[in-house]
Amino acid sequence: MQPNQAKDSILSMAKLSKLKFEDLVLFEDDDYVLINKPPFISTLEDRNTPENLLALAKESIPDAQVCHRLDKDTSGVLAIAKNPEAYRHLSMQFEHRQVSKMYHAVVDGLHQFQNQCVDASILKQNDGTVRISREGKDAQTWFTSQESFKMHTLVECRPVTGRMHQIRIHLSMLKAPITGDETYGGKIFFLSSIKRGFKLEKNTEEQPLIKRMALHAFSLEFLNLKGEIVKIKAPYPKDFQALLKQLGENKR
Repeated sequence: MQPNQAKDSILSMAKLSKLKFEDLVLFEDDDYVLINKPPFISTLEDRNTPENLLALAKESIPDAQVCHRLDKDTSGVLAIAKNPEAYRHLSMQFEHRQVSKMYHAVVDGLHQFQNQCVDASILKQNDGTVRISREGKDAQTWFTSQESFKMHTLVECRPVTGRMHQIRIHLSMLKAPITGDETYGGKIFFLSSIKRGFKLEKNTEEQPLIKRMALHAFSLEFLNLKGEIVKIKAPYPKDFQALLKQLGENKR
């Protein structure tokens, strides 16, 4: 494990050790529990950070299975099945594109998207990123601008498919990369970039206001085993709230 990877793992362990699964729960019934995933925690175990939300869920629900994934730095609604039948039921809905997913993203630049669709195939790369390619898998995302700020825009994102890094690469195609998403052209956000008269304490270095990409899984809608609609919204985490607050206060 490389030094940076080891550091990430230690930070992840520290964050996970402070988490209580019950504090993350947005909705629960006999078959599903939906949580508000914090940023910086992996959904599943990976090579560099074995600490993950599925392991945390299994401490309370032995048969827990996650029905989809969110990137490590993405916050928001995550659905977990409590039994195999529930897992199969929701997995089939994801496979047949019957699950309604909505994300909110703060992107660089001013954009007026009005139910704009990006239909561009996505190809996975060996380095863990993706690119647009006709050789990739089909992918569609709809975008609608929600609020404009000085140099940023809050965008509603509704992916039809569920490809890796789909929203991120599609927004990059629109020249609207997600703020903080350096992998796909986004810029790190510093408060000094928008706040007049910003002063930094002597002998200190300015830190990013949000230390990740500004992407949040805002809502999820599906049918439970009884055929009833389940629609859950996830409140913004503190860092996303802080970003929107500062953008709103410094529009001019």
